[in-house]
Amino acid sequence: MSRPLLITDCDEVLLHMVSHFGNWLGEAHAIDFTPDGGDFSRAMKRRADGSILSRTEMWPLLGGFFDTEMHRQTLVPHAKDALDEIADYADVVILTNLEDHRQAHRMAQLRAFGIDFRVVTNQGGKGTPVKALLAEYAPSAAVFVDDLAVHHQSVSEEAPAVWRLHMISEPSLAPSIPPAPAAHVRIDDWVAAKAWISGKLLPAS
Repeated sequence: MSRPLLITDCDEVLLHMVSHFGNWLGEAHAIDFTPDGGDFSRAMKRRADGSILSRTEMWPLLGGFFDTEMHRQTLVPHAKDALDEIADYADVVILTNLEDHRQAHRMAQLRAFGIDFRVVTNQGGKGTPVKALLAEYAPSAAVFVDDLAVHHQSVSEEAPAVWRLHMISEPSLAPSIPPAPAAHVRIDDWVAAKAWISGKLLPAS
């Protein structure tokens, strides 16, 4: 019988990103970063004149962070231990929305924290790559973990049999973001999430 499968996001699930991105924007670009409910479209303001950066200006800054500042990111509490325990009985894949040329950097970044699992990079909705992973692994059961509601919606449409856990590990963001409608549950810490995941991936005794 196939092993179960955990498919998990990285940023704000395994590693903190938003807080470090904001610090870097302030230090390197004199930009204040105040995301409201996870919406970055009006979150960046120039200190010089208070003007809001456009989306066109925003994306290169986000890319620049991942190009040169990934070393700033820190491990989410209990994430590594939870993955290690889950890996005793399930396959683990990290599905991260980064451009493909950053895959090796993400793998090295995670390994520095002792997290050494397969990393799949993706752009856009995650339903299609989740469906492809199901076809590849043919798991007995699968759980998907992500911080963005849009990806839970995508997975619910493309791979509805997958259990979906909405997690936002960043304390400054979590209180202002409601549970993803397409997720089965919202859990923002890995101790509780690990228990829920094992309940979905392990057969009842």
